[in-house]
Amino acid sequence: MSDAPNKALLPDGLRDALPHDAAHEAAIIERLLHVVSTHGYERVDPPLVEFEDSLLEGAGKGLALATFRLMDPVSQRMMGVRADITPQVARIAATRLSKAPRPLRLAYAGPVLRVRGDQLRPERQFHEVGVELIGTDRAEADSEVIALAAEALIAIGAPDVSVDINLPTLTPTVCEALGLDESTSDAARVALDRKDAAALRELGGKASKILGGLLDAAGPAECALSALKSVDLPLQARDDCCRLEEVVQRVGAAVPELVITIDPVENRGFEYHTGLSFTLFAKSARGSLGRGGRYLAGSAGEPATGFTLFLDSIARAIPTAKAGRKVYLPFGTAVEVGRALRAENWKTVTGLEPDSEPVGEAERLECSHLLVDGRPVALFQDND
Repeated sequence: MSDAPNKALLPDGLRDALPHDAAHEAAIIERLLHVVSTHGYERVDPPLVEFEDSLLEGAGKGLALATFRLMDPVSQRMMGVRADITPQVARIAATRLSKAPRPLRLAYAGPVLRVRGDQLRPERQFHEVGVELIGTDRAEADSEVIALAAEALIAIGAPDVSVDINLPTLTPTVCEALGLDESTSDAARVALDRKDAAALRELGGKASKILGGLLDAAGPAECALSALKSVDLPLQARDDCCRLEEVVQRVGAAVPELVITIDPVENRGFEYHTGLSFTLFAKSARGSLGRGGRYLAGSAGEPATGFTLFLDSIARAIPTAKAGRKVYLPFGTAVEVGRALRAENWKTVTGLEPDSEPVGEAERLECSHLLVDGRPVALFQDND
C-alpha cells in the first residue's frame, strides 16, 4: 500500500474548476457585469489581500472570524485575505474615490476565501459579483439595487427568481422603544431568529403582542404589509415599514415577474446592515443566490446599499450554455485557414502530428466539426 499523498486532494471547501465549469462560470460573470454596466455601474478590482486594519473596518467588522490572516514579510504588518468584497469597495469609495460625484455606482467580481463554510454553502472559496450604490440613503436607492439584482439574475436565465426583504434593524428599534433591558432584548432576538412564538409569549405584555405580530407578518409581500399595518408599532418602526412598502411597490413595478416576500424580523447574516436588506432565491437552487442591503461605508459612515451574488450557487441554478462550434484542423492545415475560421467565430483545434483517422481524432478531442476540403463538416447530425 502506497503512502504517497493524493495530489488531487484539496482542503475541505476548495475545488478545481475544470474546463467546462470554468467556462460556464466565466460566461456568467461576463453577462452579469454587462447587465449592471448598462445601469451605470463601473467596475473596480481591489486586491485579494490587504492590511487587516483596513479590511476589517466598518462593514468588514463582522467578517473577522471568517478571515484568513497572514504576516506581510515586507511591511511586517498583519494582512487579511478578503472574505467579502463589499468592505473593499467601501474603502475605495472613502479614499481613492472620495471626491467622485455621489451617488457613486461601483461594480466588482472576484474570488473570496473564508475560514469555514456552512451547511448551505460548504465552499470556502467562491466568486462574488456585485454592486455598491454609495452616497444616498433614499428609498429609490434600495429599490434600484434590488430590482437590478433581480434583473441580472433573470437575464442570465435563473428560473423563477424571488426576493425576501427584511428589516434587521426593526427588532432593536422596537425593543428600545418598549424600554426592554438588554437581557430581555437578547432573548427576544433569539426567539425571533428561531421563529419561536412560544418564547415570545413568555415575554408578556406589550412586547409579546408587538413582537409576536412581527413574527406573524412574514410571507408574500401584499399579505405581510397588511399584517404589519395591524401591529401597534412605535413611531420609528412605523416609518421603517412605510419605507419598506414604498420599496416593494417600486421593485414590483420595475420587475413585475419577480416574486417578493417579506420577513421583517430576519437578522441572520445581516449583522452589519443598518436598514432594509434582502436575499435572492431561484427555483430548485440550493441556498440563496445572493444578498444585499443597506450599510454604512468607510470610517465616515457614508450611507450605502448594494448586493453580492454568489457565483457557485448561480452556476448550479442555471443551465449550461451549449458548447460552441469547435472544428478540428488536421495536421498541415494552412495557418490562414484557421485564422479565417476564427474570424467567423469558430473555435479551432489544430492537429500537432499526422493522423490516419482524422474523424476519430476530432471526436477524441471533443470537436463538433472536422475540416474537410477547406470547410467545417459536422461530425454529428445535431451540430449542423
